[in-house]
Amino acid sequence: MTANWQNRTLFHGDNLAFMRAMNSESVDLIATDPPFNKGRDFHATPDSLAAGAKFQDRWTWEEDVHQSWIDEITDDNPGVMEAIQGARRSYGDDMGAFLCFMAVRLLAMRRILKPTGSIYLHCDSTASHYLKQIMDAVFGRRNFVNEIVWQKIRSSKAQKAGFGPVHDVILFYRASPQAAFNNIYVPLSDERIAKHYRKVEEGTGRRYMLDNFTQAGAGKPKKFGERVIAPPEGKHWIWDQERIDKAWAEGRLVFTSEKMVRVKRYLDESKGNPVEDIWIDIPPINAVSQERVGYPTQKPLALYERILAASSNEGDVVLDPFAGCATTLVAAERLGRQWVGIDIWEGAHKLVEQRLSDTTGIFGNVTFTRQLPTRTDDGETASPFLRVKETIREPEGRKMSRAEMYDYLLAQHGQKCQGCDREFDDPRYLELDHNTPRSSGGINHISNRILLCGPCNRLKSNVYTLIGLRRENKKRGYMSHA
Repeated sequence: MTANWQNRTLFHGDNLAFMRAMNSESVDLIATDPPFNKGRDFHATPDSLAAGAKFQDRWTWEEDVHQSWIDEITDDNPGVMEAIQGARRSYGDDMGAFLCFMAVRLLAMRRILKPTGSIYLHCDSTASHYLKQIMDAVFGRRNFVNEIVWQKIRSSKAQKAGFGPVHDVILFYRASPQAAFNNIYVPLSDERIAKHYRKVEEGTGRRYMLDNFTQAGAGKPKKFGERVIAPPEGKHWIWDQERIDKAWAEGRLVFTSEKMVRVKRYLDESKGNPVEDIWIDIPPINAVSQERVGYPTQKPLALYERILAASSNEGDVVLDPFAGCATTLVAAERLGRQWVGIDIWEGAHKLVEQRLSDTTGIFGNVTFTRQLPTRTDDGETASPFLRVKETIREPEGRKMSRAEMYDYLLAQHGQKCQGCDREFDDPRYLELDHNTPRSSGGINHISNRILLCGPCNRLKSNVYTLIGLRRENKKRGYMSHA
């Protein structure tokens, strides 16, 4: 789907409203650094480029959670709500409130992410384990790729009762198995070169190592020059005959014993080490860094340039809904990506323009707006795989909160499941659901609500009318009476 905003746009305001106004499947990569639920306030360094920037990272269920969020998550994504309530029970209401705030935004991110897209969510041990549960429920646990550990502090003070906390976590998910990914390499260390590339080729002076030429799995004999050699038992030669012939002619294959072949790996052809999921080679921004703008949670450009290089290509659209001091946006510009950012701080656009000017030479070419974009897609609020098969028009009349609807239906029908007619001695066995699937605009009307027991509610995911539900229950022998 085509983006309904132009490149280099920075939206000012609540990111949830803007993401809900963005076209579905219009973003290739989301790389963002949201609040961590640290329980404190953050302020920019006075007299710095980011002076005046601040945000509160404290959360309460009563003040920070909107009833509409609870309704949306409970109705459409019960697995997400279960993770939120589990965190409330094990950690407390502040964690539950923070996760509710994040969940509705992650659901919005899932909708606007292309099937070939990915998301990187920066966090730390305060909430990373709970956020992973939310992301498993939103993006699918099979779309989890990595938990990246970034060493953000080079040394820490001695702790009284534990080890020094020196790392952040970046949760990496893909939208589908078709997501783009580019391998990233880092140079080999001097120690590794000295240890492994000890041989020098006569005549050329090229340093090389002899690498294994077999893998596990039975294989057939292959021809090496004039000799036909069978691989060791339970192994096979790693290349086919055509590639072996070419490498043999180039002198890249050698015998180290009567029947053992090795392949030459030249140092000058090495790409380096592929980047793994522990990143210790990107230092944090220190007090004298030229990058430093004074923003309280600023991350190094190299960190986000690595993320963008791995999971996007030139011309792709990158979104940062918590743009902050614009590190993701600057990284996108430097790497030739399109970008869109969202931030609630009033001075964000000045900081973005200044950083772009300082690092890329671009100035005054950023669209800064408070106006929501106009959707040009089908306007659905759910991700494609979460959409129901039917929609109904919102009826006229009074709308109730979930709690009011629950109490009203109990008074009307008693503690009885409207799917299988079973009566329960405790109303907590009953769940509020829709008689007909909710519309894209969100149904919150009592005429469309019923109370179902857990088994009927789960069964209803593939049965879209009450009559169909009862028929299916009858076939399965769930009905207590006709």
